[in-house]
This record gives sequence, C-alpha cells and structure tokens, in this order.
Amino acid sequence: MVHRTGKLVIIDALKQLIANSPIDMISFRDYMDLCLYHETAGYYRSRQLKIGREGDFYTSSSVGTIMGEMIGQFILTSARERINASDPLHVAEWGGGNGNLALHALDEILKNAPERYANLQWTMIETSSFHRELQQQTLHKHADKVIWVDDQEWLFARKDDYTIVIANELLDAFPVHRIRCDQGILLENWVGWDEEKNQVIESWLPLQNNDIVTYLEKGEIQLIDNQVAEINLAAPIWTTTILNSLHQGHVVVIDYGDVASEIYSAHRLNGTLLCYRKHQAHDNPYVDLGEQDMTAHVDFSSCMREAAESGAISIQLQTQREFLVEQGVFTRLQQTMNRDPFSIEAKRNRSIRQLLLSDGMSELFKVMIISK
Repeated sequence: MVHRTGKLVIIDALKQLIANSPIDMISFRDYMDLCLYHETAGYYRSRQLKIGREGDFYTSSSVGTIMGEMIGQFILTSARERINASDPLHVAEWGGGNGNLALHALDEILKNAPERYANLQWTMIETSSFHRELQQQTLHKHADKVIWVDDQEWLFARKDDYTIVIANELLDAFPVHRIRCDQGILLENWVGWDEEKNQVIESWLPLQNNDIVTYLEKGEIQLIDNQVAEINLAAPIWTTTILNSLHQGHVVVIDYGDVASEIYSAHRLNGTLLCYRKHQAHDNPYVDLGEQDMTAHVDFSSCMREAAESGAISIQLQTQREFLVEQGVFTRLQQTMNRDPFSIEAKRNRSIRQLLLSDGMSELFKVMIISK
C-alpha cells in the first residue's frame, strides 16, 4: 500500500470540494477550514507537535508556568466573589493544546486553596484525539479532577453551577472569509485548483455573502481601496453560544486581536492573516497544505457587541499585561543573589519579563472577560 502524506490527502479533498462546486471554486473560509480541520489530515487534527520548541509556535502557556498560575488566581478570586468554598466550581477549557495551561492553573489552585480544589471539576473540550492524549499525559497528577468531552456534549449538558470557560488562542484559528475593496466594490477571496501547474489558485469575486455585509454594517467597518481584511463570522457566534449555555459564570478569551477600529485600520492594508511553520511566520496560505498553522487577529468588538446583546452583565477587554498585573504577577518575581542565568529563579523572572514586555506577547494578546 502506498503511503499518502497528509498534504496529498488535503489536496485530494480540496479537488473534490472544488469539483462539487458549481463555480469550480470554494471560499477562502472553506479552504482554511479544510487545511486546519480536515478529519484526518488537517493541521489541528494531525499528530504532529505544534506548540513549543519542536513545534511551529509558542503560546503564553509555553513561557514558564506564570500564565497558568495567573489563570489559577483569576479562578480563585472570581469564585471567592461568587460562591462558597464548599460549592461546586466548574472550569471548562476549549482547545487546551498540550495541557500546560490547565496543569499550571490546577497546580496553583491546589497549592493556594485546597478547599476549592476539592470541589473543582476541570473539563477539557477537545476534538483532536492526538491532543487529548497529550493532555492526559500532562495532567496525569490531576486525573481525578479532569474529564474530557466534545463540544456538543458540553454545550447541551445542564450547567446550574458556577462555571468559568477559558479559551486560550482558540478564536484566532477559526476559519475566516477574506475580502478586498476594489475601487469601492467589495470582493471576496475564492480558491481554485490549476491542474496543469498542480497548485492552488485564488480569485476575487464580487461579495455576495449577506452575513459579511451585515457584519461590516454592524461594526461600522469601511475599507480603503486595495485593503484586504479577514472576517471571522464564527468568533462572535461562539462567544454568544458559550455565554447562553451558562447559568452563571465567566467566559475568558485570550488571543491575538484588538477592537475593530484597529483591526480594520487603513494601516493594515494586507489584513492580519499569518501562517506559522517551524517558528517562521509568513503570509502565504497556499503552501504546505495541512502542515502549517493559519491565524487571523480576532475582532473583539464583534464578540463584545454580541455578548452585550445576549445579556452579559459585564464585559472587559484588556491587554495580557494588564491582566497579569491585575492578578498579581509582580509578586511572583524572585529576588536572588544567584548569578547563574540558568537558575530556576532566573528562568522564572525571564518568563515574567517576556510575558510583560510591550514588544512581546503582552500588547498583541488581549484578554476578554465576559460575566453572566
């Protein structure tokens, strides 16, 4: 039997989708969905390592234990304000990657509030079998506190107790539509296949998607001539779906992004779409099909607007730096006379500085907290 690589599987699936289309093309949104989420060969479904030195990118939970510790502190503070120590406390994490964020948060809760830990259940909502395996290995010491479910199972389960939902770098990987302004006319990006050249080709056709038109109108978004932009219709839908499923609690989203006025500003002429492979970033989504990550900055304005309309009692958007400071990150800096740059104290202090420096993750990442 001839072994077919994941890339070839994606190409075959792409050709089939295009052949089934009446215009011999599919939207960029459907192309991105195929490359990232194909059942067996999509980037997020494959068994290749994605996070850390051996993967394609780092996340905030890859930089030491600090981010998870601060999430743990947020959980403790929020629960203290809303429920008694003896009440059930539920945390649900969507797309938990390798499980490091959950590990560090659970360690923090166990260390500082064992009475809360005793009444805690942490649910990992993960559709990738590979990532479930990684998470189970990472979280083995908390095995009696963690369960795994799929998204539909969690959404339709009754949730009467206080619940905190966490999504770290989830929404930026939702498939996006791409549009462009051409002399006042909005066009949408479509994808085809050139059989002779054996490669993906792109086209721009007049925009006919009414959901995108409504999105632009509600967000008062106007593009200048030749400007390209990504439209993530799924992010606000996800936000309100999660919010509406809760009886009481919080939704915490940590991701690349900003408000609409910044995301769709004229200086972002080429949009925010980026691809990552082996820690190299570029803007060509038509290479390494199924073998590279694809992301676009989250328009938090759309998520907050829809959350407000769905009855959120409070909505807060802050930089990752502001969130970390608010949770007490400076108290984690350690004074040491040890001059060894590889000492535990030095490594910990460096990880804190890396998360806080304005030219690093601290300003690019935002933290959206929605309360119900």
